[in-house]
Amino acid sequence: MKKTILLFLFLLPLYGSFAQIIKGTVVNDAEQKIANVNIYLDGTKINTISKEDGSFSLNLASQTSGSLVFQKENYETFTTKLSEVINKTLKVVLIKTNTIEEVKIIPYTEEAYKNYIYYFLDTFIGADRENVRIKNQWSLKFAYDKTNKILKVKAPQTLIIENKNLGYEIQYNLISYSADFESKMVNYTGTSFFKETKNSDKVKLNRMNAFDGSLLHFFRSIYNNKVSKDGFIVNKVVKFPNPKYPTEEELKTLKNFSEMIKNSRNMNIPEDISDILRRKNNEKPYALAITKTKIPDADYVKRSGEEVLFSFADMLQVNYPKYFFERKGKDFVKSTTPVILSSFLHPEGETFEVSKDGNITTPDLLINEGDFSKNKIENMLPLDYQLGD
Repeated sequence: MKKTILLFLFLLPLYGSFAQIIKGTVVNDAEQKIANVNIYLDGTKINTISKEDGSFSLNLASQTSGSLVFQKENYETFTTKLSEVINKTLKVVLIKTNTIEEVKIIPYTEEAYKNYIYYFLDTFIGADRENVRIKNQWSLKFAYDKTNKILKVKAPQTLIIENKNLGYEIQYNLISYSADFESKMVNYTGTSFFKETKNSDKVKLNRMNAFDGSLLHFFRSIYNNKVSKDGFIVNKVVKFPNPKYPTEEELKTLKNFSEMIKNSRNMNIPEDISDILRRKNNEKPYALAITKTKIPDADYVKRSGEEVLFSFADMLQVNYPKYFFERKGKDFVKSTTPVILSSFLHPEGETFEVSKDGNITTPDLLINEGDFSKNKIENMLPLDYQLGD
């Protein structure tokens, strides 16, 4: 049975107020007030908690874009566009989570958890297990589809992530996570709220180096029309079939052979099959070619008033000379020798609206490779971060 979720938001004008403020009440579908609802601007440190009578008030500085999230355990998380609720009085109705799950063809099992937990941590959190960890990691549930080689992970509880390097505790509401082992693509979405836990000089240095040259930095440069000034070099890239990658017919032959020997003890792999398998594992389906260097941002950015749109039919290579920040006495200075970062963005013709803080709409639709893909949770900063914070 398909589960239908109803989430309601009632808006009333907030007359006589010129401050950027959102206020209102959170109730359930029986009109009972809900206390201790975490209400936050997604990806930032801006939040408030609903009181015993369900009321809340959230003061904003200059933020006019982003997503406002209402989150409480055992209730469906509700998200709305900030621009639609600024200076409004809200009545938000949260619906209880249906705890009775449907029977799944691909079950979530403890075995899948044990087999793939480290792969998940590598692709979601990053490599630093000592300083970045999920405090309630065992709440995660794993399912692996052997036929299609797809891993799915869900989090019934909000993940509490401790990042000692950047001095944050992140409450991360994981909406979806999937890893396709055939295409080697990982995709995850969620909402996040940051709490600052430490702000030493070492932490500040780590934050500065995490920001410099990151995807967040790049999109802020796009919004501010400072891509070239900030040091980013953008090239046009086209992809074409890699002649070394197996053909569709060869992939079909490999699949048929795998099915044939699935229950066989004979593991003697013919040389032609071995060659197809080797090329499938070592080669990419497409090769890349740079066709135009140092393209102007007008080729991939459209501006209309305060609206900034990012779109491109092909692929973009984004290079950045990163000079790591260092401590010299009481000052933070840049090193003299850069490391060249290189990333690839696949807009695939999609259009993304870029906000002032460096966020984009539907970020899960933008595929990125190279150094940008290393910007996992261990390097994630709040959207309201400013260099030097």
